[in-house]
Amino acid sequence: MKVWMAMAAATGLACAACAQVIDDSDTRVQTTLNPGLKRIGTLRPKGVHEIGTSRWTLGCETMDREYTDYDTFKEYLPPLGIKRIRLQGGWARTEKDPGIYDFAWLDHIIDDARSRGLEIWLETSYGNPAYPGGGGRTLSGGFPASEEGLAAWDKWVELMATRYKGKVRDWSVWNEPELRNANKPELIFDFNIRTAGIIKRIIPDARIASLSICAPTKEIIEPFVRTLVERRKQDLFTWIVYHHYVKNPDEKYEVVVEAREFVRTHIPHLKLWQGESGTQSEWCGAGALSKYPWTELTQAKWNTRRMLGDIGHGSDSSVFSAADLDYRTTSFHNGLVRYGLIKTAGAAQGYRVLKVKTAYYAVQNVVSVFNDALEWIPDFACAVKCAKPLAVFGHRDVASGRPVCVFWDKSGVPSNANDTVTATLTVAKAAFSEPVWVDVITGGVHEIPPDRVAREGDATVFSGIPVYDAPAFIADKALLSIVPANH
Repeated sequence: MKVWMAMAAATGLACAACAQVIDDSDTRVQTTLNPGLKRIGTLRPKGVHEIGTSRWTLGCETMDREYTDYDTFKEYLPPLGIKRIRLQGGWARTEKDPGIYDFAWLDHIIDDARSRGLEIWLETSYGNPAYPGGGGRTLSGGFPASEEGLAAWDKWVELMATRYKGKVRDWSVWNEPELRNANKPELIFDFNIRTAGIIKRIIPDARIASLSICAPTKEIIEPFVRTLVERRKQDLFTWIVYHHYVKNPDEKYEVVVEAREFVRTHIPHLKLWQGESGTQSEWCGAGALSKYPWTELTQAKWNTRRMLGDIGHGSDSSVFSAADLDYRTTSFHNGLVRYGLIKTAGAAQGYRVLKVKTAYYAVQNVVSVFNDALEWIPDFACAVKCAKPLAVFGHRDVASGRPVCVFWDKSGVPSNANDTVTATLTVAKAAFSEPVWVDVITGGVHEIPPDRVAREGDATVFSGIPVYDAPAFIADKALLSIVPANH
């Protein structure tokens, strides 16, 4: 069995000489799922050097406040397959005393990540209490407000853009600015335009994400778009970013669709990006979607439904987060929160890696297939007969035009059960040569018996297809990289 080994600092203890392995065997994820189909293999995981895609981002936030440590989990990033990571610039960590800048901590992360084949999405959060009216350095802390604070902000943003020109192309302004009414919409719009203007002056080809709001709220998105048009500032931004936290990850997409159509009508080049979303792997007392009995399995189901739901609705997608976080300086996020794909200890134990979670492998499975080799089919036509309401989305292989049909039971919050129901899926204007059924959580690839596949005109009908509350998909076997069973 081949494994990826992440070496940790020597501690003198044999059991702590190395971090947890990344298992790429065909038994890396085992669940109680029994689809009733013959398993013929497992998806082969692909690292960042094997695939190209811009539709996924991995959250590596909060190093600006030292809630996690990049060096403890950096070895786990390239094998995951997600190429772009989100970082926060950390004004208060960089300029602890007015006029004295120390970028060494951020230089180290950016340079190391780039050396591993990763791209950076850098956010200019948060404020700096070293200046009167400099804003808060934590979530919902409020923008810089004083003349002195705003001037210092402008200088820091300019210095950072100058420093990372040629290293960082993708930027955003401020995380969840409207949280707890920290800033009113008009102030958010002004602050986004102000900050983006500085970055664009230094890096004309910068791609800048706007808003980064807590949810896809039309009451913020629509007036922001109108403001950009009125001020002729449309070209400042490439994306509008929203976050998306709901227990059932398939809820609230109607708002996303409405926002996407509004934006497309007024600023056609502006794209939507789900820029932060994830759930925890166990019960936690703080954080979004907390105080709920999440497990590693339900976290994996939630994350993969969110990822495939996002791209199925025309948005780029982000997974929050790479590693668990130890919040220690906010009034409403206290202690360890388990959003990570990697389970880590807290600050008192040096954020050491404890294990690789099920969600890591499930996300790896998604990225290994749903990358730039596929393209989304917005008007995908698939008729469904099933006792459960299904989410169904279509993609096609760019090279061959062959379809990929992805689906799951969207009726409720992901569960710890893996019971299936059967569905009939009629995919219009689609032909398959050797279709297989793939479970995203385990990566298991299964035969579809010939008697469950029929042609009706130009459509393909799949009957007796297992469905449950995690994503599965049907694709031609030739499109997939598969490790054969019993290899």
